[in-house]
Amino acid sequence: MTLPLDGITVLEFSQYLAGPYAGLRLADLGARVIKVERPNGGDACRQLATKNLWADGDSVLFHTINRNKESFAANLKDADDVEQVKKLITKADVITHNFRPGIMERLGLDYESVKAINPTIVYGEVSGYGSKGPWKDKPGQDLLAQSLSGLTWVTGNGDKPPTPFGIAVADMICGTHLAQGLLAALVKKKRQGVGSKVNVSLLESIVDFQFEGLTTFLNHDNALPERGQIANAHPYLGAPYGIYETQDSYIATSMGKLQKLTNAIGCDGLDEYADAKAQFEHRDTIKAKLANHFKTNTTAHWIERLEAQDYWCSPVLNYDQLTREEAYKVLDMEQTVSRPNGVSVKTTRCPIRINGNVLKSTKASPPIGNANPYLFKELGL
Repeated sequence: MTLPLDGITVLEFSQYLAGPYAGLRLADLGARVIKVERPNGGDACRQLATKNLWADGDSVLFHTINRNKESFAANLKDADDVEQVKKLITKADVITHNFRPGIMERLGLDYESVKAINPTIVYGEVSGYGSKGPWKDKPGQDLLAQSLSGLTWVTGNGDKPPTPFGIAVADMICGTHLAQGLLAALVKKKRQGVGSKVNVSLLESIVDFQFEGLTTFLNHDNALPERGQIANAHPYLGAPYGIYETQDSYIATSMGKLQKLTNAIGCDGLDEYADAKAQFEHRDTIKAKLANHFKTNTTAHWIERLEAQDYWCSPVLNYDQLTREEAYKVLDMEQTVSRPNGVSVKTTRCPIRINGNVLKSTKASPPIGNANPYLFKELGL
């Protein structure tokens, strides 16, 4: 199958997660992604291990986000290596980086300098908080961006401290936005023959991620969201929306008519909260009664009764339970990627399908400088 980005070459100066996540998605879609890394150490993510998991000297996290790429080792503080990189730039369609403001200018690899080498280049730049303002030099790190963005004040129950997402959500959303911007710029390049500079930041991405809540805040006299004390799942939605403990596990109930839910599960005593306003203003009272009722039977029991009334609900699964489900298996989300020496990592595949086909590749993340020998010959470096 010919992939949509076959023939596109990306030079990835980005490290850690946000920039490389965009590169991962472009690689999944057929682009040739070449990581430009330090000869000694490479991308710092190689040594950023989650759960202390390693494979062939690199963190499993690095393998996960850099599969299907190549690596070109270059010391950007060495003039000769920079000249080699500039020759690579003449052959590239896209460049991405997430260096601190001013670094690429000092290296002579900023957008204006690169555009002089390759006028139609698409240049992607990732920052923590933009290139202007008092936060521009703050560390662009996921937890810090979540904390600054207000996101941690909408997660968890109201009697708990601010709660971050348990994944690097700012990085992933920002990387997604970078990929979107790069693809849009490539379309413009194809149609108009001109390049573009694409800027994204962790803060802008995580703020956009909260457009629903922030729009409510901005149009409601700047009233802060108030997390529910019980089963909070969305600070702007009333009961019964939330997750409840059952006799054996947990159940999630989505938005819907409270009376329909109470009739389905046989929970009496909530008729006075028939309208949506009451269900928001008295959500903790309602949820407390529902929470006690749900504990009287199993998740499967409640799911059967609610689904019989077409009320939206689901069990709450952990990773082990999810991966055992037939609904998960039929999606064929897993793949094994391997290096030439046989070291393998099981990971997830690209979530996009093209013409109904899943996109998989067995190519693992590259060892540092694996592309140097053939790129020197291929490009006459």
